[in-house]
Amino acid sequence: MKVSKRINKIRASLLRSLTKNIGQKKKHSKDLFLTLNSSFVVKKILVSRPNSRLGNQLLITPLIQELEYLFPQAKIDLFVRGGIASILFRNYECIDRIISLPKKPFDNLWEYIQIWLRLRKYKYDLVINTVENSSSGRLSTKISKGHFKFFNDIIPELEEAYGDYNHIAKRTVYNLRTLLSDNILINNREIAPLDIKLSVEEKLEGGKIISSIFNNSKKTIGIYTFATGDKCYSEEWWKNLYGLLKQEFAYEFNILEVLPVENSSQIDFEAPSYYSKDIREIAGVIHNLSIFISADCGIMHLASASATPVVGLFSVTNLDVYRPYRDSSVAVDTNNSTHEDIIHIVKNILNK
Repeated sequence: MKVSKRINKIRASLLRSLTKNIGQKKKHSKDLFLTLNSSFVVKKILVSRPNSRLGNQLLITPLIQELEYLFPQAKIDLFVRGGIASILFRNYECIDRIISLPKKPFDNLWEYIQIWLRLRKYKYDLVINTVENSSSGRLSTKISKGHFKFFNDIIPELEEAYGDYNHIAKRTVYNLRTLLSDNILINNREIAPLDIKLSVEEKLEGGKIISSIFNNSKKTIGIYTFATGDKCYSEEWWKNLYGLLKQEFAYEFNILEVLPVENSSQIDFEAPSYYSKDIREIAGVIHNLSIFISADCGIMHLASASATPVVGLFSVTNLDVYRPYRDSSVAVDTNNSTHEDIIHIVKNILNK
């Protein structure tokens, strides 16, 4: 396993070195601005985010909503990796085609090559790379057939102008707005939140599931105790936090642990729990929670996309880049915060 991970890192490093200079000159920026503010009509867009992780795909939903607003006549293709995009974007009417690389490219090399070749079949008015340092994103933007190509490099002036510019869900929107328009109303419009676009039925079903677990009229606090690698907090850390949550909120609120696909618990299943492999069902359940507490992970972003306030716990990743993006949500640097600080934050959100 360790050898396989090292090989994959070497491959990724090599790909980054081969693609790092692609699109850096930004020679089309001025032409893009002039053309898209004239009679040119954008009807076909390619958005490239060839990453299989749940959170990274959800983080492009603000961009998709921005494109819907700017180009209401356009249809959008997604270039992604893995099989979850069709689930996440099911209710986005603007999405036309999902072009998906296999989740494990080097285990499915022929399919991987075929998908890259398939990318060349289609023509686009606008091609957008969503993450500037994504080697596959830059390469797909380069080789696709696009009238205008947007590589999404950092714009220092915008970094100075907007305090949230470095958030991975927002930077592309800020950059795109700057290139497309000098209209202050467009540039100052609030960026859309993460959104999985739950249907009414999905929200109602999530509420029924919670009611079946607790059979009472209390509101519910959700916790998610799992995360990958160094982002995962210890059992002792979570048990201490869970104890304080019970002490402070158990009289007025239920506490529900949403379990990961691994069906593990850092609090030894002490709380009532919910388990599912259905992403949209999970989102429907989380939508019905009053607040969701989680370390930085895909489920944390799913909670944001489900329109629930989130307390995101950060110890190793950059919270300015990945903080939960939703009204009333808070990112906590646990290196500088105590369990009591987290309880105070939860209390403030619940009292709003």
